[in-house]
Amino acid sequence: MSRRSKGLSATLITGALLLTSIGLGGVAVSAGPPAPHSSAAGTFAATHSGHTMAASVANSPEDPDGDGYIPAVPPVTGVTPSTQDPPHRYFHEFQANCSVTHTRPDDPIVYPQQPGKSHDHTFMGNTTTDAYSTTASLEAGGTTCKAPGDLSGYWMPTLYNGDQQILPVGPQVIYYKAGVTDYTSVRPFPKGLRFVVGSPMQSADEFRHHPGFVEGWECGDSYFNTEFPATCPNRADVQLNIRFQAPSCWDGKYLDTPDHKSHMAYPVVKPGTNDNICPADHPVALPMIEFKMAFPVNGDMSKVRLASGTGHTFHYDFFNAWDDPTLKALVDHCVVGGLQCDARGYDETHPEAGAALDENYELP
Repeated sequence: MSRRSKGLSATLITGALLLTSIGLGGVAVSAGPPAPHSSAAGTFAATHSGHTMAASVANSPEDPDGDGYIPAVPPVTGVTPSTQDPPHRYFHEFQANCSVTHTRPDDPIVYPQQPGKSHDHTFMGNTTTDAYSTTASLEAGGTTCKAPGDLSGYWMPTLYNGDQQILPVGPQVIYYKAGVTDYTSVRPFPKGLRFVVGSPMQSADEFRHHPGFVEGWECGDSYFNTEFPATCPNRADVQLNIRFQAPSCWDGKYLDTPDHKSHMAYPVVKPGTNDNICPADHPVALPMIEFKMAFPVNGDMSKVRLASGTGHTFHYDFFNAWDDPTLKALVDHCVVGGLQCDARGYDETHPEAGAALDENYELP
């Protein structure tokens, strides 16, 4: 089903991770995109709802001149947003099932080379992710994802109940979907692409109307919560859940930008239709990541919080280190092929299509 892009565009939230905003009234945002090769992100300290973000004082080793821009080599050029409407398929997705690896107050995207500077994060996928992570170091690491070829880093603010960490148990669901109507135009992520989805600095209203918002915080029969519900049914089958979608249109130029967002954009609605297409300045359709996280906590939720603050500060990070042929096989078979696949690239409703990966979740 088509979803209209709501809230602020990526270009309007430049620096939102690092600008000053007090209380729940709103986030300070710039009036437009950053000028090419402007100063790197991290020139401001920020405070929001009691959460402080220190200024970043170092750059990624992959940033050649320290300006916050990591160029794609080679860039993707000559692409225009697809307006085609292929045969309708209700699903065009596969899952990356990845378990929690560790927690650490590190963020190699926002605070590269600065261990301990971030709020605490819960990491999934790559077992080595830390403040010093680069594309090369992730490629040399291990993974808790079912597919050994997925060496990507996935992380989000750690959830607490009082002072106790509440970590998701077992493989979590990270969907890779088509975010545009022309699912046949989706191509794999470029190696080394990284971005932040949402912001710890966003207001409650911005969180609720974020284009990535799906159902908010939910537990039992309680849905669309901006903050954590006061109570959840105290039953073994009830967990706290959230689903949140990432932007899926890329500018084709940069693997990262100073605000860690402006190189990515959400699809827009083609005028006069219900079709989702990529905007002209971000014409490259990539998979749309959707986090579907489950936290084993219920009952009295009054002391539940995120390391970044209250429920509306939820956000997450993605750093692509997939094995290129493995990712391409899954994208082509499941997304472009219009299937609803598991982590093997198998759709049980279309067994005739086979699987993209073998029983070991590797290329055959």
